[in-house]
This record gives sequence, C-alpha cells and structure tokens, in this order.
Amino acid sequence: MVINSATKMVTLTIDNQSCTVPEGTTILKAAESLGINIPTLCYLKELAPDASCRMCIVEIKGGRKGGLVPSCSEHCAEDMVVYTRSERVVEARRFILDLLLSNHNLDCFTCARNGSCKLQEYCLEYGVERTSFAIGKHISAEADTTNRFYEFRPDKCIMCHRCTRVCEKLQGRDVLSIAGRGFDAHISTCYDIARTDPTCESCGNCVSACPTGALSSYDQKKNYRSFEVTSTRTTCPHCAVGCQYDLLVKNGKIVGVDPAKGPSNQGMLCVKGRYGSYKFVHAGDRLTSPLIKKDGNFEPASWEEALSLIADKFKQIKKEEGPDAIAGFSCSRSSNEDNYMFQKMMRAAVGTNNVDNCARVCHSPSVAGLATTLGSGAMTNPFDDITAPDVDVMLIVGTNPEEAYPVFGSKIRRAVREGCKLIVVDPRSIGLAKSAAVHLQIKPGTNVAFANGMMHIILEDGLADMEYIKERTEGFEELKEILKDYTPEKVAKICGIDADDLRKAAHLYAKAKKAPIMYSLGVTEHSTGTEGVMSLSNLAMMVGKIGRSGCGINPIRGQNNVQGACDMGCLPGDFPGYQKVKNPDVRKKFSEHWGTTLSSADGFTATRIPEAVAEGKVKALYIFGEDPVRTDPDITHIKKMLKSLDFLVVQELFMTKTAEYADVVLPGMSYAEKEGTFTNSERRVQRIRKAVELEGDMRPDAEIFYDVMNRLGYPQPTLSASEIMQEIAELTPSYHGISHARLDAGETLQWPCKDEKDKGAAILHVDKFTRGLGYFYPAKYQPSAELPDEEYPFTMITGRMLYHYNAGAMTQRTEGLNELCPSSYMEMHKVDADSLGIKNGDRVKVASRRGEIETTAIVADKVKSGEVFMPFHFEDGNVNYLTNAAIDSFANVPEYKACAVRIKRA
Repeated sequence: MVINSATKMVTLTIDNQSCTVPEGTTILKAAESLGINIPTLCYLKELAPDASCRMCIVEIKGGRKGGLVPSCSEHCAEDMVVYTRSERVVEARRFILDLLLSNHNLDCFTCARNGSCKLQEYCLEYGVERTSFAIGKHISAEADTTNRFYEFRPDKCIMCHRCTRVCEKLQGRDVLSIAGRGFDAHISTCYDIARTDPTCESCGNCVSACPTGALSSYDQKKNYRSFEVTSTRTTCPHCAVGCQYDLLVKNGKIVGVDPAKGPSNQGMLCVKGRYGSYKFVHAGDRLTSPLIKKDGNFEPASWEEALSLIADKFKQIKKEEGPDAIAGFSCSRSSNEDNYMFQKMMRAAVGTNNVDNCARVCHSPSVAGLATTLGSGAMTNPFDDITAPDVDVMLIVGTNPEEAYPVFGSKIRRAVREGCKLIVVDPRSIGLAKSAAVHLQIKPGTNVAFANGMMHIILEDGLADMEYIKERTEGFEELKEILKDYTPEKVAKICGIDADDLRKAAHLYAKAKKAPIMYSLGVTEHSTGTEGVMSLSNLAMMVGKIGRSGCGINPIRGQNNVQGACDMGCLPGDFPGYQKVKNPDVRKKFSEHWGTTLSSADGFTATRIPEAVAEGKVKALYIFGEDPVRTDPDITHIKKMLKSLDFLVVQELFMTKTAEYADVVLPGMSYAEKEGTFTNSERRVQRIRKAVELEGDMRPDAEIFYDVMNRLGYPQPTLSASEIMQEIAELTPSYHGISHARLDAGETLQWPCKDEKDKGAAILHVDKFTRGLGYFYPAKYQPSAELPDEEYPFTMITGRMLYHYNAGAMTQRTEGLNELCPSSYMEMHKVDADSLGIKNGDRVKVASRRGEIETTAIVADKVKSGEVFMPFHFEDGNVNYLTNAAIDSFANVPEYKACAVRIKRA
C-alpha cells in the first residue's frame, strides 16, 4: 500500500506493542512489522488471503466471534488490542494441528521435506506429537508419480490450497483444483488430466508452495534434506528474465534449486530454471584439461603448452597478416566481467575490433534500430511495469513469451486474466493467441507492412498524439508521406490478415492509456529486421507511448547475458557502453586507461566472418562459449569456414560440434563455479556467485584471458570479478554507479546508473530521448530475401520451445527435459499434410537450397497452410542446415525466420 498524506492511519496494540499502520493493513502484516511471528500454512504474500488453515488465528480483546480471528484476513482498526499467543490462541492452534494430524501420514523420517515441513515445525513448537482423533479419515496413500520431476503424496496433503492458488493465480495455468466436497475434498488435477499433459508446464511452483511433503521433487526425495545443504544466491543461466534462485549444495555437488524472490521473478521459476540449470555443471562429459589437436586427434595438454601455442600462433599471424586477421566471438551466457575481459583481450592485446557476440544473430537489430530512433538499444520499461494491473493493452509482436521466457509469460497470462487486452502479432497460433482480443497471424517477414498499416489507421482516424510528436520527435513528415500508401486493405493483402482485425488492433493500442510493445526474434531475425524494430519504435512514438509507465518498446532478450555482452563492448564498432570505436575522444579514453594504442576501424561482424575467411582476410578465430556449428544459419557454410581457418581456439565447457574443428580447446567454468554479474533484459545487473569447485584443470574464463594477454605482450594484472566491475564502472557511463558491493548489500540496480547513490533508471526516455529527439525512421516494406516458389513451396520459420534452451548444452543434460521433448519436429498445417500424404508423427525430409534434414511431422493448426515451423534446439534434424544466411543491411542479422523449403515423407 502506498502511504501518502491522504492515507488514513490507525493505531493498535499487538502483544503490548503499539503499532501505527495504514488503514486496510492486515493484523498479520502489522505484526510482521513489529517482528512478531505468527504461524501460517495457507498464506501467500503475493495473493489475497485464503484464510483456510486458521493457523494464523489471533485474539482481539472484546472482538466479535469470541475474539478469535485469522490474522491474514482481519484488518487493523483504531485502538484494537491483539494477542498473538494468548492461552486461547495457543489452544486453538494446537487443536488445528491435532485435526491436521488426524489425516496425515507421519512417516517424517522418510519424507523429502523432513526438516523443512511447516506442519512438522509447528507441531514441535506447540507440542503436538500425535492426533487425539483415534479414528479419522485416511485418504489414499498412493503417490502420483506421473510427472517427470516431482511426486504428489495425497496422504501428506493438508488442503491448504497453496498449490492450486499458485497454479491458477500466479502461473495462470489451472492445472490443479479441489475435487469433492466436505470430508471428501482433495487436491486433484482439473478434469483428472494427467500431470504429463502439456497444460502442466512442470514449472514446480506448486512444489515450492507446498508447506509439507505432499509435493516434492524427486531430486530432493532421493538426494538431500534441507538441513544437509548450503545455499548460494545466484541468477538463472537461461533466458534474460534474470530469475533469482539459490543453488543447493551437498558434499560439493549441486543437488537442487530453491526459488528466491528476485525483482523479476518474485519466487517463481520455469521448468528449465528449476530443473535444467544445474545438472550440466556436474555432467560427466565436462572438459577438464586443455586439448591440442595433433595429427587430427585431440590430446591432453598442460596450460603452459596450450597457451604458448595460442600466443605463438597469434603473434605469427599478427606479424604476417596484421591484427585484423584474428577475430573473436564472445559468450552471451558468460558474465559481464568475462565478456569485458574478452573484448579487452581482442582490442588491447591482439589489436583488433573483430569481436562480436551472439546478439549479432538475434537482437543486433534492437541495438542498432533503437539506438537510431531513440538513442539507446535496450528495453525501455521493467517487466513488472509492463505487466502491472493498470496496463490496458499489450501488443506482442513476433515473440512467444510462454515458451521462450516462461516466468515473464506467466505474468502476461496473469495480466490478461485481470482484464488486460492482448494483441498478438505472430505467424503461429501461439498459446497466448487463444486469449487475445486480436490475433494478427501475419505472413513471415511482413512486420514493417503491419506496423505501417497500424500507423496509417492511427493517423487517418485521428488517434496520433500530435503534441508528443511535435515536442519530442523529428522525421515525422517524411514517414507520414510513406504511410499514405499503407491502407488497411493493401496491408491485409501483404500480411495475409483481415483489414478489420488490423483496424481493431490499431484502435485498441492507440486508445489505451497504458500499452507496451513487446517483441523478440520474430521481428529481428529478418533481412529487414532493423527496419522492423524501427517501425515498432515509430508506432510507439506516434501515440506518445515511450517514456511512460506501462508503455515503451521492449525487446525481450533470449539469453541470460546477451544484454550484458553488448553492454560490455563485445561488438565490432563499440567499446563498453556503446561508445564508438570511431570516436577519437572515446578511443583516447580507453587507450589511456588500457595503456596501448587502439584501432579506429570497425571490425567484422560475426556474420561477415565466413566471407572474410573465404577472402583470406581472417586467418584465426577465438570462440568463447559459442557453438556456431549448431546455432548459425547454413551450417554447411559454417563448417567450410572453420575448416578454412589457419588456427581455431575454442573455450568451452563441453566438446561441442564447433570445438571438434578446433586446434586448441580450453576448459572454462560454468556460472556456478565463479563470481560475476549478468545483465537481464530490463537492464538489471545481478550477481552470480561461486557455489561449487569441481575436480579438474578447468580455470575461470577471465583468468585464461589474462594469461593470453600477457603472453601476447600486454601487461594485464590478475583482477577479481569485483575489481573488473570497478574498471567497467570507471570506463562506462551507464555502469558508473554499479559495484559488487552494492549488489551484495541487496541493492537492485538497472543501468543507466550514474553514480554510487543512483538507483538506476527503471524507465528510459522519460523527459527526453537519449538521442535528444526521437527519430521517425521512414521504413518501407520489402519482401523476405527468399520467398517460396514451385520448387520450394513452403515458408519455414524457426523458434524456441518450452523445454529446451538454444543448442541444448544445458537442458539436454537433464533427463526429465529430454523425456518431455527428446528430438526435433516440424509443425505443419493439416491441409498441407493431407496433400503430401503425411500423417501426424510421420518422418519427413525437409530441404532448402542449402541442405536437407529429416525430422518428425506434427500436424496441427498452429501455422497457416503454406508455412511450417521448426524449433532450433536439436542436433538431430538441425534446422540450421536449412536456414538462410541472407543478412540485414543495418545489423547483419541472418534471416532465420523465413526460408523456402520443400517437404516429402521420409
């Protein structure tokens, strides 16, 4: 509750302590403010009180109902006198525990929650050892073990409703419900669906909510009890929502995860974060020593031998070909500190700006496009702001948050249930489309036409914010002329949608008081990706929805630290903080601080490197934590590039498909083995912390870079992660106020953070745009680089699915995730399947102009006729043998989202 001068306050006494709180505060919260602990079993801070367990009962002097009331739902009143542990209260709580034990299996010794069970804790506290009800109702003791990750024990359920409420209210899934009435009431799944049903995402949030052993993970049941583990607070290594959790360690091994109430997840996790974020750390195929390829085979080597070979080769190539003959790919899954040192190694020690990261193949159009139109290429508003209860409309373009960013997706589901209207713009009928007010199922590659059509309607119908446009923007008149040609009927024909649906979407968005735009790779991964981003920026500016709460333009990042890798300068034209290498003042600042002369020439982007290798301009490549043989388009071309190199270094956790081509392989460390920070999609810098130390000769990645730098003749001292962040802060204006000390003290900081007292900016461009005036870019629709024809009649799009992450290096080392989705598949429309004689589950061959793969057909209605969809996570049927390496002219991003294919039964 917001306290201001208009808020009425009430004063009461709780256990003889005076307390003044805002009117409407519950007794439970008031007691908590005094440090008085009241026991609860059903209470969840995030939700309205359920008041079903009655454990939080307190006595009110002279109160109604005999004075005993549940404190979680009873509001404080003036002059109220409350007792939280009076004789009557204690007796009432004992009676409640007695009743609960009458229907509870007391095998505490073998229970997974032994030591962390609330019922057990309260029974010990109140001296209730057994039930006094000799004959009670004993529900079935048969466990439900159908879920891959957790079991349900009905004989341990106390009917607190926490699991059902979390599933419905927070996760937005309605998998669990209460079946039966009265004495026969019990927790069940809705309509008795199996817990293996796709409706259940196996997020495990019900497990975390359970106060007893009724719900418990198999890992906990088999491997540990709460009193056996130590916990380390860290940040999830999957998507860029940046969920916080504790890694649980027993005997030097990570055995589980407990969610934390981080700023972006508030105690929620997805199936990947909860179950797929730690087993890979201890995988048996981890690289444990340096490897050097000799006569075509890898042989173990010492660090001295491996690093000396790298230094000698790099020195030779620099001498013969110049420093620009060497290039480096940095790692968007590693820490800010590692990425900073990698780009520093390439620039200060190697002497080149040939450094890039995987943002090049995903969100480089966001960096380039939003920097052009707004001055800053990042998400403008925080997650909580754009999913708040007062948001009227959400415009979601080319993104599937439920599967790609599940915790954020659940927030969107929650907002829609609370009344927010949803506009989904996507070629697929994604899950959120089912609850959308409008689903514009546009053809792949027509984002610019869609956005221009929306703006045409907004202008024609007088819905533009002309005052905002006049005061805060430039370039409007040129765009206005272009938009005249994008009538709803013309755009409907280009996009394959209904013109009236486009009108409805335009009016919903423009008239809403608060309406954020959210987008992802369905916008960026096109040959017109940057113009697609700038068109959405134009749309938001036209209605004055940038620089305001609940609005903005918000690129949702797919990898845990892809924002940070860009922030740290792992880009061929940018020093840390997007300070341009061509700017002499910026270059002078870094040259003086680093003590060396720096190149002024923009380097090659990652997508230009294959061409540069073919032309003999790049001879050596240092790949840190990336696997382009799995993730880049036109894999055959990538393999040819790697074979053509004179020298390849790969620094990795595993022997990846890319590492197989290396001359030297260096074993690095995972996020759980080192200190540092990640920067999530909303520009929030968060800590990762060392939880375990594994056997082997692996080294922290930054330390490897130090050694390479020194061997190349650049005197780089060894720094701790916190000292690296100090250097980052000194050189990077947007990170000036960020430090490990502040983060470890519990502060939550978003850049730009100008100094040590600044909390950072939650919302960008509030008073003015970073570039001064917002720029309307005059974008015109251009078709995709490759369109279907008679030989290749289908358009294929690619994307993520819930149970795996990118190339699967982490998730595919988790058994349960592999059981849920073990291999590649292709979604196609029933009309197309029937015409080709293909049935659901058939094996099919899919070919493009670049290659052919075999996969499994899923016949459904998620895609339109003439289009197919494939996820990109799987080695079998790797879709990137087919994808098109045609690139966007601004940001050099490849066109993953539209390539022509043909299909036949295998």
